[in-house]
Amino acid sequence: MTVVAQSEVPDAVAGGSGRFAVELDGVVKRFGAVTAVDGISLRIRPGEVVALLGPNGAGKTSTVDMLLGLSAPTSGTARVYGRPPQEAVALGLVSAVMQTGGLLKDYTVEETVRLTAVLFGRGRAEVGRVLERAGIADIGSRLVGKCSGGQQQRLRFAMALLPDPELLILDEPTTGMDVGGRRDFWTSIREDARGGRTVIFATHYLEEADAYADRVVFVRRGRLVADGTAAQVKALASGRTLRATLPGADEAALLALPGVDSVEVRGDTVLVQARDTDEVARHLLTATAARDLEITSRNLEQAFLTLTADENQGSGE
Repeated sequence: MTVVAQSEVPDAVAGGSGRFAVELDGVVKRFGAVTAVDGISLRIRPGEVVALLGPNGAGKTSTVDMLLGLSAPTSGTARVYGRPPQEAVALGLVSAVMQTGGLLKDYTVEETVRLTAVLFGRGRAEVGRVLERAGIADIGSRLVGKCSGGQQQRLRFAMALLPDPELLILDEPTTGMDVGGRRDFWTSIREDARGGRTVIFATHYLEEADAYADRVVFVRRGRLVADGTAAQVKALASGRTLRATLPGADEAALLALPGVDSVEVRGDTVLVQARDTDEVARHLLTATAARDLEITSRNLEQAFLTLTADENQGSGE
């Protein structure tokens, strides 16, 4: 089952001729006998922040490669602001922040950005602006090789901002950043989105997708399996979690209750995943010595595990 976010689409798109920032229509990508992307159709509006999530081998990287013009679909079409991806990239409409690679360790942070700026015809003022936007203006004289992983990721972000792209694609953008750095980074991204920049990101920090994405897209075995707000996607994974204190919990008896999906016992604490947690709660309160009951809706991580369960083998990335 797929949830599709519904909203109005602007008549004009800055920086391109199409009505959408990204259009994938029946895109298939094969590598020999392996189908990495299997008929994905997806439309993303200008200014949206979209989390592209899936297990390893789901086809995320292959999809991103096609959006960046690094590979062509085996069939179907990919458009970025109404243009072929390679054309959009050549026009500076698209930038990407990848997780690894692409940095010269013996240059300083500022030298690295200045060298990149030359490629886009940008001056010193623009270099200073992107260093400030990325939060690394204070380490401009530091050698890249002496920077932490989080600082290097911020440097990649600064370089990606130089062409002032309409579409920014991020692969694990906050890897290596501390809690404060991650918060500042996403504050900057949300400001950019309010200005009309479109952002697509992949992350293993599902709480970031929950907190900062306008839409969450799950892919599995090369196919789109969920697309909507975080709340809509979480609703697809029906059921709730019940936590209670119950010394000596009878796991088999709890599993036998109607609507129970799983039971986990952690010392004196029992966690029950169930479609009808009210029934489980009544049983615990009337037939056992359970106390401190707490019932919560499933979070995005639990929805992710439910919607992509047992389907992460045999597909290309």
